[in-house]
Amino acid sequence: MSPREPRSCFGFQFGSDPMGLELGRVGTSSGSVFRSSAKTRSNKAQISDGDIEESSLLKGQSTSSGSVLPYVGVASLGAILFGYHLGVVNGALEYLAKDLGIVDNTVLQGWVVSTLLAGATVGSFTGGSLADRFGRTKTFVLDAIPLTLGAILCATAKNVETMIIGRLLSGIGIGISSAIVPLYISEISPTEIRGTLGSINQLFICIGILAALVAGLPLAGNPIWWRAMFGIAAIPSVLLALGMAFSPESPRWLVQQRKITQAEQAIRKLYGKNRVTELMEDLSASAQGSEEHDAGWFDLFSSRYFKVVSVGAALFLFQQLAGINAVVYYSTSVFRSAGVTSDVAASALVGAANVFGTIVASSLMDKKGRKSLLITSFTGMAASMLLLSLSFTWKILTPYSGPLAVIGTVLYVLSFSLGAGPVPALLLPEIFASRIRAKAVALSLGMHWISNFFIGLCFLSVVTTFGISKVYLGFGCICVLAVMYIASNVVETKGRSLEDIERELSPPI
Repeated sequence: MSPREPRSCFGFQFGSDPMGLELGRVGTSSGSVFRSSAKTRSNKAQISDGDIEESSLLKGQSTSSGSVLPYVGVASLGAILFGYHLGVVNGALEYLAKDLGIVDNTVLQGWVVSTLLAGATVGSFTGGSLADRFGRTKTFVLDAIPLTLGAILCATAKNVETMIIGRLLSGIGIGISSAIVPLYISEISPTEIRGTLGSINQLFICIGILAALVAGLPLAGNPIWWRAMFGIAAIPSVLLALGMAFSPESPRWLVQQRKITQAEQAIRKLYGKNRVTELMEDLSASAQGSEEHDAGWFDLFSSRYFKVVSVGAALFLFQQLAGINAVVYYSTSVFRSAGVTSDVAASALVGAANVFGTIVASSLMDKKGRKSLLITSFTGMAASMLLLSLSFTWKILTPYSGPLAVIGTVLYVLSFSLGAGPVPALLLPEIFASRIRAKAVALSLGMHWISNFFIGLCFLSVVTTFGISKVYLGFGCICVLAVMYIASNVVETKGRSLEDIERELSPPI
């Protein structure tokens, strides 16, 4: 893979253009087990449109949810590091290449960029097993080790081999983070604001990327500054470890491990002592429904879990196949055709659309629901892809092709950030049963990294063969397929406790 190929913010793929960071692209029953059953809905109190359904687990939680926020903030350091390590190489590559003597070796520059993705793939699969064995908070502490060592090795590298090892360790760290940040936030968040808190994971990823962009500003006047850019990442890594050392473990994991006393202490710390009895009764009832041990990797493919696990993998696959990387890859040339010649301005416009869309999505997640946002998002992406395709081919639109292409690009990124970007990482911990949650999230994110890599590898050759207009049209068709798949197979989780969702989708044997 060429070191000059851009990567995506929304699809988590980034490149190394030294001239600027492109912020963007980043038990079963018959029928679909993911359709919300009428029986389940009838048992819940339906409130007026825009309000949430009452949950037996965390009803009235709003009075005590404030104590959860500091721990969500600590976990979000992992998301910031995720974005920062993805984006930091963009501005630094040209300068580190000169410093390490690899200016004329694009292969080694490509290794510096791509090794992070390889490490992330390994880390995403590893994170699930670590979280199941040691717990969520201890896994965060362990994760800080490769994140800190990777940052230090990159900052002090005297040769390219050390730099590549540092990038590999950093990749392992962000891979683990990609699995456990949404997992931990989902498990400790109150039901009625779980969507809002879960969706900020995506927002903090892009904040991390923005931080990497800002950190590169002094490079023009101080070429050796690239070392400080990598070294800075060690600070939040250490803060993550320290913060998690004092953060409560997931009560759900503790109950699953039969650590009842610790679970009560965690609930008291998260929600207040007046919630202990209520929450323990529900968690214990859920745990008593099955005396099974933690699931193994092969259990994910059993008839009981395969459907829900396949949905998790499919959502990330649709996310990548929908063309987010392609849109950002061509965003600079598209903006230039419309008279926007500044790479920074183009990046800022795309990045602003992403951040704005993510903020809007956060406010709507617990009002409109995950499923509706996904459908709206992919529908908007399909329409934007059609507009982009037509702007390149219809002669009647030629006088307006530049502005239309810019509008199509911004609308696509905005649509992506409303659902296809933030929802999958939020939805997966919600739909997976507790005994498979960590491994299933890790598997889905592993599939994300793998598909991300191969799509990036094949994209340019596909464009060369078919042309960008036809490729865009193909992406639009994939978005339509995604809408049909989501409408038929994805359950709405808004306002429902994790235990309630588990009882419907994965009932005990």
